[in-house]
Amino acid sequence: MVNKKKLCLLVTSDVHGYVYPTNYSDRQERHLGLAKIATLVKEKRKTSNVILLDNGDLIQGSPLTFHHAKYQKDTPNPLIKVANHMGYIASVLGNHEFNYGLDYLQQVVEQSDFPWLSSTVLNKKDHNPAFGRPYLIKKIDGIKVAILGVTTHYIPNWEDPKNIKGLAFEDAFETTKKWVKYIKKEERPDVLIVSYHGGFERDLETGEPTEVLTGENQGYQMCKEIKGIDILITGHQHRSIADKLNGVTVLQPSNNGQVLGEVEVDFELVDGQWTYTNSDALLHQITEGVEANKEVLHLIDEYEQDTQTWLDQPIGEVDGDMIIDDPFHVRLKEHPFIEFINKVQMDIAKVSISNTSLFNDASPGFGSSITMRDIVSNYIYPNTLKVIQVSGKDIREALEKSATYFMLSDQGQITVNPAFVKPKPQHYNYDMWEGIEYELNISQPIGARVTKLNYKGKPIDEAALFDVVMNNYRAGGGGNFHMYQGKKVVQDIPTDMTELIANYILDRKKIKATCNNNWQVVK
Repeated sequence: MVNKKKLCLLVTSDVHGYVYPTNYSDRQERHLGLAKIATLVKEKRKTSNVILLDNGDLIQGSPLTFHHAKYQKDTPNPLIKVANHMGYIASVLGNHEFNYGLDYLQQVVEQSDFPWLSSTVLNKKDHNPAFGRPYLIKKIDGIKVAILGVTTHYIPNWEDPKNIKGLAFEDAFETTKKWVKYIKKEERPDVLIVSYHGGFERDLETGEPTEVLTGENQGYQMCKEIKGIDILITGHQHRSIADKLNGVTVLQPSNNGQVLGEVEVDFELVDGQWTYTNSDALLHQITEGVEANKEVLHLIDEYEQDTQTWLDQPIGEVDGDMIIDDPFHVRLKEHPFIEFINKVQMDIAKVSISNTSLFNDASPGFGSSITMRDIVSNYIYPNTLKVIQVSGKDIREALEKSATYFMLSDQGQITVNPAFVKPKPQHYNYDMWEGIEYELNISQPIGARVTKLNYKGKPIDEAALFDVVMNNYRAGGGGNFHMYQGKKVVQDIPTDMTELIANYILDRKKIKATCNNNWQVVK
């Protein structure tokens, strides 16, 4: 008689629309994407009882998904076609599931052969789960598995209000605590898995905070304070984690399909009841030796080709140099590419002050000829623009917040604050401004680094009000820019920023690389 069994829980998270093994900035193969993940899953199914689970941020984040949402939204969703084919048992709602609006998300849910789980995303009217159910019960080889879906409740701080209209976001920790207790009592599963689109707010070993404790990530608190969780799946932070915390097996499988997470779950038959005994988490890195699954590639081949054709459409030309050779230097002193993005924002919003970020270190800038591929390679998020009214004091506080991006090394050189690199790169939380003149001195203490702040050649009036254009993430206070929260919205510009940039270039055919050097970082 068999008295021991194993289940194999396979997990993806933060896939962000990557199926083909490419990052779309070029046509070179990369070690990522669901087509390669599918190869590993198929092999595992030959020898194991597999549960395949996605932990959110599946349908947004690549040119493929952007192109579908903007130009092909009435056709079947390519990511859902792939997920259905791969046999996912469920997916959790991530924060980026809302980026393309509720109608688009509803279509995604209806097309899915699997449920979308979230106990924290509710309808305001009846307080029921908005897109499916809070948890899933599944019997696999005689073992009763419970999967509770949880979504970070911090979404209203980032998302465009129209994309979450009518929704309520419950506290992830408190909701998890409530539902774990309910599931243990009413469902009596053999193993309880919490799949949380959120991450860890503290170092797993020391317990020291790794970020400002806003509630965006509560995984550490869940493991420490909620009894009854056997396995905690996490995401959102794009980290690679396979560990145990307070007896709970924890997993976080990176992003963009670069890693397949696995939890081996062991059971023993005790008094006629399958009893969970242990689980171990591990990570399977997608390497050069992993081939892309041809069935998956074929499934969305037309979508991919349409996207690639669209990406190579010429948009315009550059008079001068907007190429980014060193992203660190771009953040130390104004660069023509940053000035260009700010000029686009100011032109569209018809205001005289703007801020923007260099989102990551892979941004190439613009060469002499510009295509859609160049635009999406630089502007990687589906941001829209907002104009909010802020005071001179708010501007100073925002600059001081950005100045925390830097620190001095032991040799006295300006370097990047490690908090902006680990556990997750956050280069997008450092802003650069146009329409004001300022200087950040990194030799000064944090909070006193803005050593020059002028508007139209004179020291800024901290009591005066200014209309400032920025992306919707920042305008809502995203990145812990609390000084922006609750500010008057003067103008909401709902068109995606990549489209705004493309239209700006198309209207002019040739853009000039300029740099007025209105700011710098010194020591």
